[in-house]
Amino acid sequence: MAKAKKLPSGSWRCQVYDYTDDNGKRHYRSFTATSRKQAEYMAADFMFRKKDHKPYGNTFEIELDNYICLKTPVLSPSTIRGYRVIQRMLREDFAWFCKLNISKITQTDVQKVINTLAKDRTPKTIRNYHGLIASVIGPHLHLTTSLPQRIQPVLSIPSDDDIRLLLAAVEDTELEIPVLLAAFCLMRRGEICGLSMDDIQGNVIHVHHSLVAGEDKQLHLKAPKTDSSDRYVEAPDFVINRIRKAGHITTLQPHSITIMFERVLRKNNIPHFRFHDLRHYSASIRHALGIPDAYIMKDGGWKTDIVLKTVYRHAMDDKRKEMSEKVNGHFDSLYNTKCNTKKEKP
Repeated sequence: MAKAKKLPSGSWRCQVYDYTDDNGKRHYRSFTATSRKQAEYMAADFMFRKKDHKPYGNTFEIELDNYICLKTPVLSPSTIRGYRVIQRMLREDFAWFCKLNISKITQTDVQKVINTLAKDRTPKTIRNYHGLIASVIGPHLHLTTSLPQRIQPVLSIPSDDDIRLLLAAVEDTELEIPVLLAAFCLMRRGEICGLSMDDIQGNVIHVHHSLVAGEDKQLHLKAPKTDSSDRYVEAPDFVINRIRKAGHITTLQPHSITIMFERVLRKNNIPHFRFHDLRHYSASIRHALGIPDAYIMKDGGWKTDIVLKTVYRHAMDDKRKEMSEKVNGHFDSLYNTKCNTKKEKP
C-alpha cells in the first residue's frame, strides 16, 4: 500500500501508479487530503476500483454540476452565476471533456482545454476557468497545468481635476451620491446599492451588504464576501449632508450606475475611467496624504495590500515622466555648465 507524505502546506499526499503512455513514461495519480489516513484511503479506493475496472466517480459534467450545487448556499450569487457561465461554455465547446469520467481525466486533457481557451480569452479568465476545473477534479488528479502569464491590470485613476469635473456634472442627479460614496468613502458599486439610511449613524456608515445579480438574473442583497468587507466608514460632512438632504442613498441598480456613469463622462468630455476607479482614486489620495496602509485597507474592505500596491505602482508610473524630466533637466544643467567652464579657460 502506498504511503502518504506530508506537504509543506500541512496536507497529506499519496501517489499511486496509474498507467504508462506510448513513450514509456509512467503516470501517477495524486490524492491530497487533510489527514494521512484519508489520503491513503482515497488512493487505495482508486486502486481497488481500477483493478476491478470500476469507474471512480462520475463524468466531469455531473461532478461539475454537483460541485456548483454544493457551493450555492455558501458562495455569492454572482460567483455562482459565473460558475454557471463556465459550465455552459464547457458543455458547448468541450463536450468531449465533460463526458470523461473524473477518474480518467489526465493532465494532458486539462492542458488541451486551457490551450484552446488561451486563443481568445484573457489570462485572468483562463485562471478562473482552470480554478473551477481543478476544484471539481479535486484529489483525483494533482494538476500542474501551464497557464498564460498574468497581465498587470491597466488602471486609469482619475486626477483631482477629473473629479472636479465629474462632481459638477453629477450635481443634483441620482448619480451624485454613488459618486460621492465611491470617490470619498472607498465603496464598491454593489455596496452603495446595498446601503440603507438605517446604516448611517452620525457620520459613520456601516457597510455590510452588497446588491448583486444571481444566476436567476435577479438582484440579491447578500452579506460581504469576506469579514474585511464588513466595515464602518467615517464619511466627510458634505457626503452625509447630501445624503440627508436627498433622504435616501440611491434607487439605481449596479449596472445602471455603470451605464449612467459612462454616459456622463462622454457628455462632459471627461477622460474615460471606470466607476470602480473612483475607489482607487480615493485610496491613492489617502496614500499620498500619508495615511498608513492598514487604515486604508480597513476603510476600503481589502483583506490584503495586493490591490493597494497595484494602485500605488500606477500612481508612481504617472509621476515617473515628470520625475525623469526633472532629473534629466538637472543633468543637462550640470553638463552645460561643464562645457561652458571648459570654453572659458584661457
